[in-house]
Amino acid sequence: MRGEFVNEPIQFFADSESKAAMKAALSKVGSQLGAEYPLIIGGERITIKDKFESINPAKPNQVVGVFQKAGAAEANKAVKAAAKAFETWKWVSARERADVLFRAAAILRRRRNEMNAWMVYEVGKNWIEADADTAEAIDFLEFYGREMMRLAAPQPLTRIPTEDNELKYIPLGVCVIIPPWNFPCAILLGMTTAAVVAGNTVVLKPSSDSPAIANFFMEIMDEAGLPGGVINFCPGSGRTAGVAMVEHPLTRLIAFTGSKEVGLDIVERAAKTAPGQIWIKRVIAEMGGKDFIIVDDDCDMDAAVANVVGSAFGFQGQKCSACSRAIVHKNIYDEFVKRVVKKTKEIKVGPTTDQNNYMGPVVNKAAFDSIMEYIKIGKGEGKCVAGGRKAPGAGYFIQPTVFSDIKPTATIAKEEIFGPVVAMIKAKSIDDAIAISNNTEYGLTGSIYSNDRANIQNAKLNCHAGNFYVNRKCTGALVGVHPFGGFNMSGTDSKAGGRDYLLLFTQAKLVSEQF
Repeated sequence: MRGEFVNEPIQFFADSESKAAMKAALSKVGSQLGAEYPLIIGGERITIKDKFESINPAKPNQVVGVFQKAGAAEANKAVKAAAKAFETWKWVSARERADVLFRAAAILRRRRNEMNAWMVYEVGKNWIEADADTAEAIDFLEFYGREMMRLAAPQPLTRIPTEDNELKYIPLGVCVIIPPWNFPCAILLGMTTAAVVAGNTVVLKPSSDSPAIANFFMEIMDEAGLPGGVINFCPGSGRTAGVAMVEHPLTRLIAFTGSKEVGLDIVERAAKTAPGQIWIKRVIAEMGGKDFIIVDDDCDMDAAVANVVGSAFGFQGQKCSACSRAIVHKNIYDEFVKRVVKKTKEIKVGPTTDQNNYMGPVVNKAAFDSIMEYIKIGKGEGKCVAGGRKAPGAGYFIQPTVFSDIKPTATIAKEEIFGPVVAMIKAKSIDDAIAISNNTEYGLTGSIYSNDRANIQNAKLNCHAGNFYVNRKCTGALVGVHPFGGFNMSGTDSKAGGRDYLLLFTQAKLVSEQF
């Protein structure tokens, strides 16, 4: 019998032993950069003609790995392999499936600094951000394993004397999992293993910006004893491989985390019935955010400043939950902006192989160009009071950027930038601040810093965000503690890491026998 779920502690690398272990992992993984990796379909390792490279965004001339670029043919093969594996995997007991996750959690604990190092090299996470990502992945394994055993236990029903009734949660079938690059360990692993522990099989199409991290995950699942074909590793283009996976008649569910545009396209494609399809495809779509922190005039200003800066610039602002709008009461606005600027200018930017660099590069050139274009737009919409330029170095480094005097209707106040940019917006009152907070098409995360109970209650009731926090930052959701998902164009509010999540990967079957 396993104990109660407890969140995995994060390493802070304050002592010499933990620093040395992380440096050793960076050296080990660094020696593996540039290797070529196959597709894994039905347990078979396959190389094809078309390939692509994953690069280090801090050092764009450094190849992290060479990967096979799956097309429609490989995608279709992977779906068929998953469908074949489903015929046996679906009969494996929930306890046995959960045990695979528990073994994977133990392996990931032992190899956590290796996973951290892959994230440093492939997506530019700093040491603590990388370790928090790995710790969250371990949490998903432990939490979803326990959740599946809970769902597999006898379910409470109203009993009648003449019948024996039971409700069981059974798997769906082939799940296409399309995770993002920004939490390339935690979200990829959480989405994939939720499907697997529920008895489904998976076609995994990782982001082309983080396939090496996904490949390392595949190693862990293989070591944990997962049978071949249960997860099929199929990196490739979204326009070819991704579309083929989504549209295949044997696909039962698509779980996606990424941009609004891609998510809506998946929803539309999945809604069309393919020839031979005998079910309605289910879609889990977690998309963008335009997240906010409201700062009331009676708040703990030091805490609010620290957490606006931390939420805005952690992992270069490349979190769907990042604070991209600080909505500040007019009575303290000028002082608050001044303090945010001061703290922002203390941030060190550079390659995150160096523990002292808080911010690394943004993920690729396309992201760099898009963010710099938003910064250019912002300079026409308000005052750039910190940053606003490329940071030194050959990689995709951008200074943490603060804009003041931004109107609620400005482009940078409404559109998702997904980079180290925060807009400071002045509010006349708490009601005005709440109205501003809701003035986007998104509804993912938000926060308020206040000591006024009436204002806090007003914000709790009226801020339309799937995850709303009081007197804490708007990032850093913990598995089991803060089930995560948003409203409106932020997605289907799947509440990952919560007690409802596995239900999305199952269907309920009622069996009734009359005496």
